Amino acid sequence: MHSDAANFQLNSHLSTLASIHKIYHTLNKLNLTEDIGQDSHPTGSLHSCSSRAMPPRKKRRPTAGDDLSAKKSRPDSMFRKHDASRIKNEDAFSSKRCLEWFYEYAGCDDVVGPEGMEKFCEDIGVEPENVVMLVLAWKLEAQCMGYFTLQEWLKGMGALQCDSTEKLRNSLDYLRSMLNDSTNFKLIYRYAFDFAREKDQRSLDLNTAKCMLGLLLGKSWPLFPVFNQFLEQSKYKVINKDQWCNVLEFSRTINLDLSNYDEDGAWPVLLDEFVEWYKSRPISQH
Repeated sequence: MHSDAANFQLNSHLSTLASIHKIYHTLNKLNLTEDIGQDSHPTGSLHSCSSRAMPPRKKRRPTAGDDLSAKKSRPDSMFRKHDASRIKNEDAFSSKRCLEWFYEYAGCDDVVGPEGMEKFCEDIGVEPENVVMLVLAWKLEAQCMGYFTLQEWLKGMGALQCDSTEKLRNSLDYLRSMLNDSTNFKLIYRYAFDFAREKDQRSLDLNTAKCMLGLLLGKSWPLFPVFNQFLEQSKYKVINKDQWCNVLEFSRTINLDLSNYDEDGAWPVLLDEFVEWYKSRPISQH
C-alpha cells in the first residue's frame, strides 16, 4: 500500500514536470520565455535542463533608432578590404617573381640570348625588329643587341614595375609613347648607335645604320627614303657617332626642299654630299 502510494506520487510528479516542460516549450515558440523568471520553476533543476534542451532565444527585432548600417556593412567592408589587399599584393612588384620570369628565357644562364629573346618577343606579342624593343632595351640599359643580362633585367624591369609577361604587355603603349617626347627620342636615338655597333668598333656598319635609321626615322622623316637611296649609292661603308647624331638634327631642322640648309654650316661632309646629290637629281624625282 505504501509502495503504491509512492509510485502514484512519483508518476504524478513526473506528469507535472512533463506538463511544465510542454508549457515552457510552447511559450518559447511564442517568444514569451523572457517573461518567465527562474523563480517560476517549481524545481531548481528544470531551468538548467530546459536551457540545454530548448533552442536559443530569438534576438529582439531592431527598432527604428538602431544603426544597422555599420553592422551590416562590416562583413562587406572586411571583404572589400581583404580583396583590395589581395589585388594590391598581386599588383605590387616582386623581385622573386621577376627573377623567375627572367629564367624562363635565360634557362641556366645569367643572360637571355637570341633563342630566349625570340621566345620573349613571341610571348609579349612583339616582333624583334619592332621599335618598341629598342625602347625596352634603352629602359633596361642593355649593352649588347640581342642580349639581356640578369642585372639589366632586374634593374630595368624593376624601374618599369614589370615582373610578368602580362604587366609588360600592358606597358608597351607607355614605352611607345616615349618616342613622342623629343627629349626621350633624342636619348633613345643616341643610345641606338652604341647599342647596335660592334663593341670593338667605334663606328656603325652601313647596313646596320640604315636599318636603325629606318626604325627610328622611317615614319617621321619624309626624306628618309631619299636619304637611304643616297647611302646605298655612296662610298660610305660605316657611319660614325658624329654623323649619326647630325642626321637626327638635320631631319628636325632642315626643310623638305632643303631651302634652309647652310652649306657653310657645321654639318658633316656626309650631309653636304647628300644635299648636293639631292639637288642634282631631276626635278621629277624630288
